[in-house]
Amino acid sequence: MAKKKKRSVATAKAPTPDLIIPQRTLPEENASLYDRIFKITSIVILVITLLLALQSGVNGDDKFQNDYSEKLVNFYTSFGQDKAALDVPQGKMHYYGGFFDLTTGLVNRTLGFNQWDAGYHHVRHFFNALLGFLAMFFTALIARELAGRKAAILALLFLFLSPRFLGHSLMNPKDIPFAAGYIIAIYFLMQLMKNMPNPTRKNMLGFILGTALAIATRAGGLMIFGFLGLFFLIDYWAKRKLKTEQNILISYLKNGAILVGASYVLALLFWPFGLVNPIAHPMEALGEFSKLGVRIRVLFAGESIMTDSQPWYYLPMWMYRTIPLFVTVGFFGSFLFIKKYISQDKSLFVSLLYFVALFPLAFIAAKESLLHDGWRHLIFVYPPMVVAAVLFWVNLDILAYGKKSLQYGLYAILVLSMLEPALYITRNSAYPYTYFQPFAGGISGNYGAYETDYWGVSVKQAVQWLEKENIVSDNMTDTVTIASSFQYPADVYLKKYGKVKTKYTRFQGRYSTDWDYAIFPTRFINAGQLLKSFPPSKTVHTVTANGVPLSVIINDKDKYTFRAEKALQQRDTIYAIDQFQKELTSNADNEQAWLGMADAYYGSKDYEKVLYSAEQAISIAPENVSAMYFKGLALAGMERSEEARVIFEKAIATDSEFYIAYFYLGVIAMESGDLKTALDYAKTTLEIKPSFRNGQLLVAEIYALAGQKEKGEEFLKKMKRFNKK
Repeated sequence: MAKKKKRSVATAKAPTPDLIIPQRTLPEENASLYDRIFKITSIVILVITLLLALQSGVNGDDKFQNDYSEKLVNFYTSFGQDKAALDVPQGKMHYYGGFFDLTTGLVNRTLGFNQWDAGYHHVRHFFNALLGFLAMFFTALIARELAGRKAAILALLFLFLSPRFLGHSLMNPKDIPFAAGYIIAIYFLMQLMKNMPNPTRKNMLGFILGTALAIATRAGGLMIFGFLGLFFLIDYWAKRKLKTEQNILISYLKNGAILVGASYVLALLFWPFGLVNPIAHPMEALGEFSKLGVRIRVLFAGESIMTDSQPWYYLPMWMYRTIPLFVTVGFFGSFLFIKKYISQDKSLFVSLLYFVALFPLAFIAAKESLLHDGWRHLIFVYPPMVVAAVLFWVNLDILAYGKKSLQYGLYAILVLSMLEPALYITRNSAYPYTYFQPFAGGISGNYGAYETDYWGVSVKQAVQWLEKENIVSDNMTDTVTIASSFQYPADVYLKKYGKVKTKYTRFQGRYSTDWDYAIFPTRFINAGQLLKSFPPSKTVHTVTANGVPLSVIINDKDKYTFRAEKALQQRDTIYAIDQFQKELTSNADNEQAWLGMADAYYGSKDYEKVLYSAEQAISIAPENVSAMYFKGLALAGMERSEEARVIFEKAIATDSEFYIAYFYLGVIAMESGDLKTALDYAKTTLEIKPSFRNGQLLVAEIYALAGQKEKGEEFLKKMKRFNKK
């Protein structure tokens, strides 16, 4: 037999690996090196995340969270006698599982911290960061399972360098614990399927703990049971011929029942509302969360809209703008390799990965749920998206194998795309969740169009500036009043100063109360005003992210507007106008003063000055409906009814519940003889505010003009019950 001719080492062609999910087999020394890199990277990321958490401010929802935490501790320490945790109207907190708030509450109670102590919030943020890291770590383990050691390191870095995810990991006790439980459960579900029909106790325990954590945070964690059932069924179908069909089926049913039962019972132990009625109450909470029905005003695409009028693309637009490019490109690019994934022995795992990333998004879209604060409610789908992105980059690396220039180019692109969010985190380490990716304009290109610091965590940095300037200190001799639209975070940092008083005030009505300094995050300020006249002229300090305002501190040392507002209430218009004029001499961007001028001049029927003052206010705050209202009144008083109609219609387009605008539209329509339209507007006024007496009288007057006086009188009788309110 002729011998095969040997190929020399010099002429032998290096094998090109297939495009498979698992990483190329590494030499033992390289495998050991990557393991060490993974361990070191994990430790460094854990330490940095924990340290960053201590910088983060209290978020606006913590008022409800901390109250719930105290009530949970009271429930358990009283052995269920204190039932306040079973019904918490503010924030509907009883619908939330209590794991995070109970755990941190017990730690804080043991350490003797109350909510006005810095340590109280450090405990919460520290635990939050730990759960955020666990989400990163188990995401990396899934990546390792699917694509090897390099993929695990990459997944860890991808999540850590995702400023939105990292930022929420520092201070979001609702969404991050849920995300951690979710991804832990998915990792162990993969391990269970890997070993079925004989799963290990370790994997069963891991799934139980992860699922229980998710359910003990939000009732939405119950969907994991659906994932378990679906993929156990698929796995059973694939393995049914390995043994006798009956034995395998019994194993899946038995183990599935144990997993569901143990997870559910463990979750309920941390959730009083679910514990007292284990079936009806969790279902009630699940129904509430599936709607995500919070109706508030939010910034979107440069407009202030109500959440119930948001467009279908609200969620994808937010995700596109705030997810780093290496994840966005990687996630969508991963679909190019779907065919290759399906042909591999881990295709079921990859199917699970995409399903748990995409199903919740599809469900929310189908339910037309109301969303706010970007996509934080769905942050739990982000870790599986990151793993999919990692698969794309790993496969590109395999494609470039043996071609040094291509590999180096690929690495350069990836490193540069990761450097940009890394720099953002470094520069804005106290609030990295305000990140927007550069191709969407960065934070500067989205300022005034989308919410930035919607949780007001930058109030902490504002207070730190007051402390640095010795405006507040332990050695204060005079009392200082500090107002804020985010009063609770301000209280947390200022309660320790005996000479400091705090109060709540909206930005739009900021000068209606007496204060010395006020802290205003950009949340709940209309887009037009943010872009045209913010920060206002009385600002003494601005907290910024990449130069973009997050919060401002205003000093009202003269108090002209406050005194003028008080004078208006007492009908002293001469003094009011004098004080408003003094204010506007040095602060012409004070739209509230211009509105006060319009109000004062309207009392004397000086419509020209009312119109001028209202237009000045509109130039500063284009979406201010009160300014539109006074402009409409002035135009109507000048018998320019058509122009008045246009401005009132603009007011209701801006705020669909601005009842007084509907009233005047009804008056204008009635005076023009269009009684049907007038009646529609008048009734809409009363739908919004049934007790509005002038609206009731308008309806009666329209009926009388239509020859139905008796119907009008009957209508007024029916409305009497609202007049008493």
